[in-house]
Amino acid sequence: MNELEKTLGEEELTEVTELFAEQSDAGQRLDSFVADKCGLTRSAAVKLIESGNVLVGDSVTQKNYKLRGGERISVSIPEPESCEAVAEDIPLDVVYEDSDIIVVNKPVGMVVHPAPGNISGTLVNALLYHCKGSLSGIGGVIRPGIVHRIDKDTAGLIVSAKNDDAHLFLASRIKEHKVSRIYYAIVIGNLREDSGTVNAPIGRHPTDRKKMAVIRENGRSAREAVTHWSVVERFGRFTLVRCELETGRTHQIRVHMASIGHPLLGDTVYGGAGTDFEAKNRAIIKGQSLFAAELHLEHPSTHEDMIFKVEFPENFTAVLEKLRKEYC
Repeated sequence: MNELEKTLGEEELTEVTELFAEQSDAGQRLDSFVADKCGLTRSAAVKLIESGNVLVGDSVTQKNYKLRGGERISVSIPEPESCEAVAEDIPLDVVYEDSDIIVVNKPVGMVVHPAPGNISGTLVNALLYHCKGSLSGIGGVIRPGIVHRIDKDTAGLIVSAKNDDAHLFLASRIKEHKVSRIYYAIVIGNLREDSGTVNAPIGRHPTDRKKMAVIRENGRSAREAVTHWSVVERFGRFTLVRCELETGRTHQIRVHMASIGHPLLGDTVYGGAGTDFEAKNRAIIKGQSLFAAELHLEHPSTHEDMIFKVEFPENFTAVLEKLRKEYC
């Protein structure tokens, strides 16, 4: 893994090729079983089965095959097809731009960079069009200009580099913890203290490839992760917190807050979904309630300290108003 990939917080995923159906899996459909065990979407699992890349014993079978328990299942996942990002005329909320950097307020639902099966409609596609191709090439054809990322369902500030010098400078500052990223999150529960720090290593979940987790066992791959949080507003059953990242691991705030018993409202992956409040307000709760509100950095060329702030998005504000009305 190169230094850029470490900065972005990516980890290599170990492919699962040999699976075993336990008796507790009896009755489950093959496509559902493969999707769950291999961290795939159901449609991706179906494609593998239909293309003959999934064997039950030594035989190809149908996607709706019902497991009996005790079967050996072999899954061959082909190398992903390479793809290249292309420019797309997608509107951007540009907060700041010059010849070195561009700071964008990313909306909920926008993926940061293309990946096989999701090669269009991303922030990179939009940046290529807006910047007329003037983005750093360090991230390659898939991630030009991308120095750090935020999740698809997290809105807020993200900075991209328009040349390689700017990219290397920003990447080094992130690695040295000299770029400050401040988020606001609505978490479930009433935190006992007014502030605190979660200092717990994060790595790939030991059994679910789609998730990250706090990893404390010796021998398991994990990286240092530190999140500082403070209470902004209390709603009894929910709390608005300000989170400042000291490190930038994948899903860091979501994993850390869940690890102390306060998952983010609406987070279906880390235990923040299923509340009565969410059920009544699904129209405005769009994924995990997390917003990248502030970005503090040193400019790559002028070395000026720059602070960028944006207002809460409409859906985030609407959730807060509902909470104040119902619980305050």
